[in-house]
Amino acid sequence: MKVLVVGGGGREHALVWKLRQSPKVKEIFCAPGNVGIAQMATCVNIQAEDVPGLLTFAQQEQIDLTVVGPEIPLTNGIVDIFQQQGLKIFGPSRAAAEIEGSKALAKDIMAKYNIPSARYATFDTAKEARAYVKQYGAPCVIKADGLAAGKGVIVAMDEETALAAVDFIMAERAFGQAGDRVVIEEFLEGEEVSVLAFVDGQTIVPLVSSQDHKRVGDQDTGPNTGGMGAYAPAPVYTPELAEAVERDILYPTVKALAAEGRPYRGVLYAGLMVTPTGPKVLEFNARFGDPETQPVLSLLETDLVDIIEAILQGRLAEQSVQWKDGAAVCVVMAAAGYPGSYEKGQEITGFEKVPEGVVVFHAGTTSREGQVVTAGGRVLGVTTTGKDIQEAIKRVYQGVESIHFAGAHYRKDIGQKAVNR
Repeated sequence: MKVLVVGGGGREHALVWKLRQSPKVKEIFCAPGNVGIAQMATCVNIQAEDVPGLLTFAQQEQIDLTVVGPEIPLTNGIVDIFQQQGLKIFGPSRAAAEIEGSKALAKDIMAKYNIPSARYATFDTAKEARAYVKQYGAPCVIKADGLAAGKGVIVAMDEETALAAVDFIMAERAFGQAGDRVVIEEFLEGEEVSVLAFVDGQTIVPLVSSQDHKRVGDQDTGPNTGGMGAYAPAPVYTPELAEAVERDILYPTVKALAAEGRPYRGVLYAGLMVTPTGPKVLEFNARFGDPETQPVLSLLETDLVDIIEAILQGRLAEQSVQWKDGAAVCVVMAAAGYPGSYEKGQEITGFEKVPEGVVVFHAGTTSREGQVVTAGGRVLGVTTTGKDIQEAIKRVYQGVESIHFAGAHYRKDIGQKAVNR
């Protein structure tokens, strides 16, 4: 079959890498792709947000299956538009994807259906939000309602930071329209875990658990980013906890979305906080996480195409999903200045020195005069597996240390929480 992957980051590189392993796949296109993806697929110069352009391309090339990576095309209704034209596409509808597109909507659904989450309030004006902060104090979490590329969440440990966060989002318009409304939540104590699940509208099959590292600095310091690395599985996610999450969060959410006229098919991502009183939802995403996809797909044994076809045909309950033993780790190498403003165009060297078995997924790269250069904030996701977490960590950092570009920075403690357990 001919497959089109929509997107151009590390997650999409991992999807292309995994889909290529399927004997069913003859040819892969990626729009827009990147210089790393170009070694595995034909990159097409169409942006992920250009839904009409993607539709025209899929029709002209007679694409058999489209797999959507990023959230913006999903919340813009790419799945509905492709399906109306009789094209097979993997991802949730526009209505279902709104669980990521609007944090306020997600919180309202969780409150209505008793899905455990932090206490919250929603505000349309900075004045009201500031008054609420002054009334309830800190610590609290300030969230832009809309899509902000993983950066629209500010954890405020004191009232001054919380008030500044409200102004940053609503008055300074740091995230544009995404900040027209804010959600203010209680601060939850505990350890985070990411749980992705395959969903066909009724059946859910959780993927192996993972843990993202959102903050830019070691020991979870500094501002939030799109994710500085991840490992899988997460030891904090015990079999007992997994059972509770399926029973109290995943199944109730899928049922709630169906009841709200938003039946969900695709990958549902639950960002959870494991608190002393049990797991609570921090956020839902309507797609594969980035960088969690890189280690998670590294451990997936089953053909991803078989799983996607089972979901599209509503027979996920009949599909076996198998995982490799061991652990996987992804370390993100970022550009100087990220998650703030950063320079582009730095030459990247050392790919040929990366040890065998370590995969370098490209995120923000392009080519210039035959050289690979930086083109984004998160530049590379160096990923590998091992018989256990210690081995995977050792191998992945050998890979990281082989690669060089001016100003490169990365966390040195990815996976350390798992080792400590």
